[in-house]
Amino acid sequence: MSSIHLARAESDADILRCFPVMAQLRPHLMEAEFVPRVRRMQQEGFHLARLEEDGAVRAVAGYRFHEKLFSGRTLYVDDLVSDATRRSRGHGARLLGWLLDQAKAHDCDLLELDSGVQRFEAHRFYFRERMKISAYHFTRPLRAPATP
Repeated sequence: MSSIHLARAESDADILRCFPVMAQLRPHLMEAEFVPRVRRMQQEGFHLARLEEDGAVRAVAGYRFHEKLFSGRTLYVDDLVSDATRRSRGHGARLLGWLLDQAKAHDCDLLELDSGVQRFEAHRFYFRERMKISAYHFTRPLRAPATP
């Protein structure tokens, strides 16, 4: 029987251990810049959580709490990714369940996330988890994208 552990990544070492899985979703990130960037984001209310199975990080989520006039207190998921080599083993569902528990514990009215229109597999997962499409998300870039 495998051992599952879900927790926030608080130490620099735990944050860095999340990088290989997070980079599967965010390949533009550089490992050397990951911990300092997460630390800066934490000053703005960002949290990084991980699901470990037998001591290895298998899923990662970046999230924050905020309040909106139209929806009330919200847990917003910036990033949710499970290790591509270990998909369909329930890691993403367990981490999403943990996030829902966090939202309830922080008296949130809503859990929300955005998912790129090209991420069909992720969309199937979100629908299975009883999430729905509730809005379009529009963006307007203000500078040219960085090249790695």
